[in-house]
Amino acid sequence: MKLYFSILTFFIFSFGFSQKQYPKNYFSPPLKVPVALAGTFGELRSNHFHSGVDIKTLGKEGLPIYAPADGYISRIKVAQYGFGKALYIKHPNGYTTVYAHLQKFAPHIQQYVKNVQYQKESYYTGNLFPDASKFPIKKGEIIGYTGDTGSSGGPHLHYEIRDSSTDHIINPLLFGLNAEDTKAPTIKSLMAFPLNEDSRINQSANKTVINFKNMGNGTYLAESTNASGLIGLGIRAYDQLNKAPNKNGLYSLEMKVNGERVYYHDVETFSFAESKYINLLIDYEHYANYKKRIQKTYKVKGNKLSLYEHLKNDGKLMIRPGENYAIEIIAKDYAGNTSTLKLPIRGVKNNMIFRERDTTAYKITATNFQKFHQKNVTLAFPKNSFYNDCYLHFTVEDGVAKVHEPTIPLDKKFTITFDITQYPSPEKKQLYIANVTKKKYPYYVSTKKKENKAYATTKSLGSYTLMRDSMPPTITPVNFKNGQWISSHTVLQVKIDDDDSGIDDYTATIDGEWVLMEYNHKKGILTYDFSDKKLVGSKHLFNIVVSDNVGNTKTLSATFYRK
Repeated sequence: MKLYFSILTFFIFSFGFSQKQYPKNYFSPPLKVPVALAGTFGELRSNHFHSGVDIKTLGKEGLPIYAPADGYISRIKVAQYGFGKALYIKHPNGYTTVYAHLQKFAPHIQQYVKNVQYQKESYYTGNLFPDASKFPIKKGEIIGYTGDTGSSGGPHLHYEIRDSSTDHIINPLLFGLNAEDTKAPTIKSLMAFPLNEDSRINQSANKTVINFKNMGNGTYLAESTNASGLIGLGIRAYDQLNKAPNKNGLYSLEMKVNGERVYYHDVETFSFAESKYINLLIDYEHYANYKKRIQKTYKVKGNKLSLYEHLKNDGKLMIRPGENYAIEIIAKDYAGNTSTLKLPIRGVKNNMIFRERDTTAYKITATNFQKFHQKNVTLAFPKNSFYNDCYLHFTVEDGVAKVHEPTIPLDKKFTITFDITQYPSPEKKQLYIANVTKKKYPYYVSTKKKENKAYATTKSLGSYTLMRDSMPPTITPVNFKNGQWISSHTVLQVKIDDDDSGIDDYTATIDGEWVLMEYNHKKGILTYDFSDKKLVGSKHLFNIVVSDNVGNTKTLSATFYRK
């Protein structure tokens, strides 16, 4: 009995994999191509964890998607960004599967969606929730075709499995989706963080990069490090699977001190509500400056992630003079391939060099509402916009409001308001707030106006200014000319663009009746499918009106002929 218990304990605590058992053979793969992943579940993305797996589609669109099990379509959504065209199937075993970035739905679903779009006279459907009896689905049935819609970075299928009762997302690999992986994760860098004023790392009060060598066979050895006081550690690492060059995320990260586990997290499951706390899991300042994510092996104040297990002192290390610490940081992928970084730390006395604190006139008390004003700019931060108390740098020079640097993550949006009293009325309509943190790449921030104020809400610190857009969008026919016969065309296309505030909306008609045009924002192409409706007669008038984000409009009218 003791032997059985010991083996069970070893399995649970050594491997750290899921305690819950998921049905391994219930869901078949949604594509009939070899499973190669461009993105893994829970990998680190901007402001969120990746909520599914990205299955490669041979670099092209249009692969049929097969229902992995019986169920019914519970939700359909068409959006310009995010998931683009997405489909949700609820299954009788308590789980929901999700398919995103689709090119199109299966014909009977596609027709249902188009009917809604024509009824609303809008490409965007919002969330549609058909009755359970509307679209019953059988295992193996084609439900749609892979694509590149929404915020996709290239053709692939984003595939999710959710708990239908909680909407929590679960790693699809736990359900038997098999992606070949024999490669151990790669560890790229190691960072040590002093966590209070008395902490030192190699006699420095600043966070410090620690060098290490790759010894082969998944083992890394760091240089001996001196430290004192309370410190934390973090690594930058990625995993690669066999059939793809993509740098994907880890499944689990663990830290041991002198053989005892003090930190562990994995990406078995999480909720959408907690995904934003990724900004507290990583060294956000380092990411903001260098676009490289260091995962901390300790938990900070305000971090409400449910991923953690077996934390001791939240993974923070108290280093005492005269003591030695053998640190092991263990990175694993889902297949169990393991890389271990070993770090020897020697406790030494603090040299007691005073570390000057960074203070400004704009102190943030995280639990309070804060309002600051300079010249024609006002900032308003709701309670708990910040995770921790801090000092904010705020200046207004040459019309640019510099609101710190984008190195501190926010939990809530703040409001930035510009007084526009001095502008003539015609110009006020053309003003908008732009983020100019990167001077060469300013971008529009959704701007509202009330009386003599222009204001916007955002979760990004940085530099903002007022800009004026007096130029309307441009509209260019792509596959037709005015007065042309286009009987052989299956679609009608125009290219739209706006170099300033950006495209806001468009409306197209043929012979005075609204028509659906699908917008590919990556290419700037609007497409009308002639199969949508039968046109009467041979001569037709196409009209399109495009508006930008400050209300400038452009109209194109053209005659075409079609048998």
